Amino acid sequence: MQTVLLSSLYIAPIQYYSKLFRAKVAVIETDDNYQKQSYRNRCIIAAANGPLALSVPIEKPKGLKCKMKDIKIADHDNWQHFHWNAIISAYNSSPFFKYYRDEFIPFYEKKTTFLFDLNEQIRSLICQLLQIDTPISYSTNFIEVAPNGTSDFREAIHPKRDWRETDPQFDAKPYYQVFGEKYKFIENTSIIDLLFNMGNESRLYL
Repeated sequence: MQTVLLSSLYIAPIQYYSKLFRAKVAVIETDDNYQKQSYRNRCIIAAANGPLALSVPIEKPKGLKCKMKDIKIADHDNWQHFHWNAIISAYNSSPFFKYYRDEFIPFYEKKTTFLFDLNEQIRSLICQLLQIDTPISYSTNFIEVAPNGTSDFREAIHPKRDWRETDPQFDAKPYYQVFGEKYKFIENTSIIDLLFNMGNESRLYL
């Protein structure tokens, strides 16, 4: 895979990092319109009661459309406390959570104004932990049509779209999950599910 075009997502699913890992170059869209019920402000973890969606609250945009880069995080609902407690509850007994927890705590203690900044700070950390060194650039204007040699996954990686249809090359093969004996394998969860359960072997999965 040469170049991939991606949106900025909150603790994105494994599929997203699979594309980053395999690409020679990645371009992250900054000028797309924010979409509700997308991975832009939500992730899905494998919790004790099954898949759990964690959503970052946002300030309601003025007008029907708002650029993703302009979306502000709403300072209510104590969402940081809720997200971190949910992550601890889901992964405290996972094999590698104790090795990575201190890396993630700051995201749930400090205030970040813009959703895009939060997403990219987390993505940068995860790429560092997984040793994904694919060069990243950011669009300066909305890319209407991906140029030749670029694979566009901006709309393909979406909680309401079946990755088997939008991205048949992605293989969500099973790996160890904390609650795997209680539930069947939960596919394509947030990358932290893979990281906390598989540690350095996550690269082999990707």
